[in-house]
Amino acid sequence: MRAVWAGMAVLAALASPAPVLAHPHIFIDAALEVVFAADGRAEGVRVSWTYDEFFSLTLVAERGLDPDFDGVLTPEELVQMNGFDMGWQPEFQGDTYALLDASPLALSRPMDWTVAYEGGKLISTHFRRFDTPVDLGAGPLLVQSYDPGFYTAYSVADATVTGRNDCTVDIYEPDREAADQILHEALAEFAGDEAAEADFPAVGAAYAEEARVSCGG
Repeated sequence: MRAVWAGMAVLAALASPAPVLAHPHIFIDAALEVVFAADGRAEGVRVSWTYDEFFSLTLVAERGLDPDFDGVLTPEELVQMNGFDMGWQPEFQGDTYALLDASPLALSRPMDWTVAYEGGKLISTHFRRFDTPVDLGAGPLLVQSYDPGFYTAYSVADATVTGRNDCTVDIYEPDREAADQILHEALAEFAGDEAAEADFPAVGAAYAEEARVSCGG
């Protein structure tokens, strides 16, 4: 997946007069669905990513698909696109993070992925299972979407639960003014060094949007 992202950096730079250090380059609307098992414990998260139109069009065009640019892919073309963003490098954490009572929770690698192409946008989904089913009696479950390197900007557009009817879900946005200050201070250290694009400061967590799931209360 990261190889795909890196290949887009040149295209993004050529498409914009902004400095190379301008981040992010890719924009994704995320939807998070926390899935509960019959015993009431959370077993995993289904993640949906809706990519921006420019990125979607570029990936589709690179594969020679949708030659008439009508924004529609045939079932055969969709098969070719399925899993386009699932070839994760070992170090890639999936840009989805879960915490319970401030303690990080381990998530599996992606499984059961799908792809769609609607309105000129690629929409992929995948499921990530918790290493151990999660009992929310210890506090709210937090599921965050962010890219540590801030190459990709995530917006949590929707968050739901499946398998329980006594849960509430709230979406929280970051303090963007504070996040921008963190970014500004980090970039100031580079003093305009364009080589920093390859080693961009890990400021993405400051821009994290999250879903908070509370049950039984």
